Formats: sequence, C-alpha cells, structure tokens
Amino acid sequence: MSLIPDLAPLRDQIGEAIFSRVAGPEGVRNRARIHGAPGPRWFGPERPVRRVHGDASMFIGGLSALLLQSLHPLAMAAVAAHSGFRGDPWGRLQRTSTFLAVTTYGPADRAREACERVRAVHEQVRGTAPDGRAYAASDPRLLCWVHIAEVDSFLRAHQRYGARPLDEAGCDGYVADTARIARELGVPDPPTDRAGLAERLASYREELRATPEARRTARYLLLNPPVPLVARVPYGAVAANAVALLPPWAARALWLPRLPVAEDLCVRPLGTAVTAGIRWAMAPAREAVRSGRV
Repeated sequence: MSLIPDLAPLRDQIGEAIFSRVAGPEGVRNRARIHGAPGPRWFGPERPVRRVHGDASMFIGGLSALLLQSLHPLAMAAVAAHSGFRGDPWGRLQRTSTFLAVTTYGPADRAREACERVRAVHEQVRGTAPDGRAYAASDPRLLCWVHIAEVDSFLRAHQRYGARPLDEAGCDGYVADTARIARELGVPDPPTDRAGLAERLASYREELRATPEARRTARYLLLNPPVPLVARVPYGAVAANAVALLPPWAARALWLPRLPVAEDLCVRPLGTAVTAGIRWAMAPAREAVRSGRV
C-alpha cells in the first residue's frame, strides 16, 4: 500500500476551478469546438505562438500587459468608459481568453470570424478622453499600441517563467505569428521580429503617461482583485511578478515599488512556483486536448 497520497483528485479540482474562471461556463464546449473542429489553422502545432499561449506564464504576462497598456491615456480612457472591466472582470477575461484560443488553435475561418467580431466592436468604441482628445478603438496607432504591449508582455513572461523558453529564432517567430492576428484586427504594419517589437515600443514613449485612472486601475488589479479569499496568496504572487516584469520606467509611472534584491530573492522564485503549480493543475486538460478527448 502506497504511503504517497493520490493528488489527482486535488489537481483536478484546482484545474477545473482555474479553467472555469478563465474560460467561463461555456469553456468546455468552446474548447471542444476550437480544438476538435476540422479545417486548416493559421498556426501549425510547431509554431511558437502555440507554445507561448498554452503556458501558465500567460497569467503573469496577461496582468503585466494590462498594466503596460494602461499607460497610453487614450487606450486607458477607452477601457475605463467602455470595457466594463470593474463590473464584469471575469467576463472580460473569459472573452479575451476565448479569443486567444480561437485565433491560436482554432480553424482559420473561425479565427477570422473572431477578428471580424472584435473589429465590429472596436468601431463602436469612441469618445473623448479626460484631456479633451478624441479616441477611437479602431485607430490603427492605438490598436498597434495595445497589440505590441500585449505581445511584449506575453513573450517576456514566457521567457522568464515558461516551461520551455524559446530560442532567439523562436522569439522572432512568436512576434511574426502574432503579427498575423494583428493584421486581421486592423493593425496595418505590426512588427514581425523581436528587434522590430522593441523599436516600435520605443516609438510610443513620448505618448505614454500614467493618468489618475491608470493608477486607480493598477491599485484595483493589484490590491483589490476580484478573486476569492482562498486565491489571494497565489494571486499576490502573480501580481508581484507582473509588476516585476514591467519596464522600470512603466513601474515608476504607475507608482509601483520595485525592489531588485527582493525581486531576485523572493518575487521571482514565487512566480516560478505559482506558474509551475498552475501548469501542474491544468495538465489533465492539456492532455485531453492533445489526445482529442476535449
């Protein structure tokens, strides 16, 4: 008789809880439709975008991306006025995760339809920022900022916390893969390699600043997250590592403390541990997808 406890039931319970939060009540059916549907895909199984978007490091990368994106005043104004992220944060997360899954793993026709739906929504998002400037979510330059902030955050999170970090060619391949999606969303000339991504990010620096709404959003996401009490500790580890992933200038702008020694000795190891824990809990779901038992 083995003295080692069977952790499979606990793993399944945790994995199902994480998946239901991220994917929503239709998550299981959506997963079956996305992975089980026949037809050509935009990205084959060997493409870097599949490795990055399927890794637990996306939890840290996604939160870091939201913080970085908030530093464009027009993007922040559009989110504050139209996204409803405070009233329905999990719904917004679930819609985003479903979009990423469809475009990364789904049939090409469904991926294209998903992009068309997002573009239609963007056409309705217009308004005036607190500084008096007009904004439109369909503005190609604003779309490009949202795209590159997301891609940079996802990639840096994967390289730091991913189970299998990419080599240099893989990093360039990931940026090229995501450019395919960006063009479908209306970004006319997205960067296609890591050098181009860094150059494009730098070109936005003069447009970026932390508005009061951006700082309020950071406090909400980091200090008052809409998560159950039992999840506050692992979420805190995710949040601390999302901040540590930000460029130093971005953290300063949002008034977020950075302590390099503490990050090296405590924050980063916690980030590695929490992503490993999420990866362990979600392993049965990934195996079901690989074997066709979605």
